[in-house]
Amino acid sequence: MNRRGEIEMPERPERGRRLRPARGRERVGGVRPGGLRSRLAGGRRVGGGGQAGRERPFLLGCAALVILLTASIIVFISAKGLATFVVNRVSPVEFLFSAQWAPDRPAAEGGPRVGGLPYILGSVAVSVLAVAVATPLSISGAVFAVEVAPRWGQRALQPALEMLAGIPSVVYGWLGLTILVPFVRDHIGGLGFSLLAGFLVLAVMILPTIFTVSADSLRALPVDLKEAAYALGSTRWQTIRRVLLPAARTGIIAGVVLGLARAFGEALAVQMVIGNTRKIPGSLLDPVTTLTSAITMDMPYTVMGSLWNNVLWSMALLLLLISCGFIVAIKLMARRGVKL
Repeated sequence: MNRRGEIEMPERPERGRRLRPARGRERVGGVRPGGLRSRLAGGRRVGGGGQAGRERPFLLGCAALVILLTASIIVFISAKGLATFVVNRVSPVEFLFSAQWAPDRPAAEGGPRVGGLPYILGSVAVSVLAVAVATPLSISGAVFAVEVAPRWGQRALQPALEMLAGIPSVVYGWLGLTILVPFVRDHIGGLGFSLLAGFLVLAVMILPTIFTVSADSLRALPVDLKEAAYALGSTRWQTIRRVLLPAARTGIIAGVVLGLARAFGEALAVQMVIGNTRKIPGSLLDPVTTLTSAITMDMPYTVMGSLWNNVLWSMALLLLLISCGFIVAIKLMARRGVKL
């Protein structure tokens, strides 16, 4: 408004001419707005870019070291295990399907026999039965802890089960030896040292592994799945069975794989309760032996490079192949969408 009381309109800029922002807005913290966006987008001029570039070779080196260690272990065990068939000329058919075990028998009495069928069947039976017992209990416990139990129940149940994973194997074996073996002998039958005692102890040991991975898989599911199921009129149990469990199938199967891997590799606790008898079990009450028990008991008393020692390395190679085979098979099942 001028002195005469008239309102003055601001002059319009000429066509083709842009208004420049005020100098105070031209730079923010000494950086132009466009330059700030270009620096954030480019990522090279940001302060952390140089540090990330320096950390990349270190991370690549750690990854390469892990791959190298894994490959070295596989190559070493393979070289030792194949010596039974390459150096000692033992037939793979005899090793896998024969039940005769006499690695130190002289040639005058018929020569050595290194049939590993009792060890193989013992390991498979103990591990598979342990997983068959622990998997339903673990999945049911995970569903209860995540979807059913109140908050105080979740805070008490999961830590209690996870504490079982920190108990040493020798403690499990000692409890099985002093409590489970006498109970089986007095109330069920047999000597107590049996396949039954072995897979029950092993089922308790792998229970926390399958439970923890299954519970984490259920918690990682988006809430939209549950809300959509409820919106369609599903009950809680229908939602759990038909929506949540199929959606968390991959994580649950991964937990079963981890439990199975521990079951196959466990030696001390199982060795203390199964009886370690070299024969094929006819029932759950018969004593058995496993591949890990044979390796831990016989390896210190064999001469390096002898037939007996090479056969034990072949058992270790077989354990490695069985574990890898189960992992690959279950991964393929999860990828193809096998229903629970």
